[in-house]
Amino acid sequence: MNNSYQIYLISDATGETLDRIFTAIKAQFKNINYKIHTYSFTRTANQILKILENAEKNKNAIILYSIVDSNLAKYLAKTSDEKKIPCFGILGDLILSFSKLLNQKASHQPSGQYALDEEYYEKIEAIQFTMNHDDGNLIKEIKKSDIILLGVSRTSKTPTSIFLANKGFKTSNIPLVNDKSLPEILKRNPKIACVVGLNTEPERLVEIRKNRMNSLRENTNKQYTNLDLVKKEVEAARNTFKKYKWPTIDVTRKSVEETAASIIKIYEIYKKNV
Repeated sequence: MNNSYQIYLISDATGETLDRIFTAIKAQFKNINYKIHTYSFTRTANQILKILENAEKNKNAIILYSIVDSNLAKYLAKTSDEKKIPCFGILGDLILSFSKLLNQKASHQPSGQYALDEEYYEKIEAIQFTMNHDDGNLIKEIKKSDIILLGVSRTSKTPTSIFLANKGFKTSNIPLVNDKSLPEILKRNPKIACVVGLNTEPERLVEIRKNRMNSLRENTNKQYTNLDLVKKEVEAARNTFKKYKWPTIDVTRKSVEETAASIIKIYEIYKKNV
């Protein structure tokens, strides 16, 4: 099969649900060449129009969407129809629709998305890599990373790294104390990988650290939760990210899923410019 399909996943949130649904759909078809274009946090008509203008330029574009706002969803469906781009909401008989579009009979194999294929083993490799490179370990191998996360203590570096690993990204995370704590290899080559800084509001960070210490029944390190010192620590981290021109994400009110979705967007931009 020579046709390559451009799959546009449009969501008003992280896009996690859409990603899982397309994984289940593609498992039903043995012969499908495709490229995924993910658009998370799509919440305005202007964003949708730009996406559709891009999709219109590509042959064999297909749109899957998950949008709660009914008016916005209707706008997407209507505009897609006007541009003659196949467009499907996540509700409905998607497998039947894809069967007609691809001119293939679905295998109807239960749990087909859990096949132990090459993509699965690449994901396992990414998870193993990420676990081995947690909390600043194996710095000498950092150039093998797809993504490097930097941040002061308790900015969700580890859980975010693990989530990204489950998406297939080899992720290293490094605790940031000050500029001197940066590995020399990063100072010499700030673009060695996709480096992203994680930061948060000092007040929220103090609260998280206190909860962490209470759960561990440790109350000895007063500096760790001193607001004035934490403010300086957070500001120093911001200055470091700015100095090396690394993109940053404020994780104060973000879930790990939301943070990871933003990081993946940054990674895609990084790859285009490498």
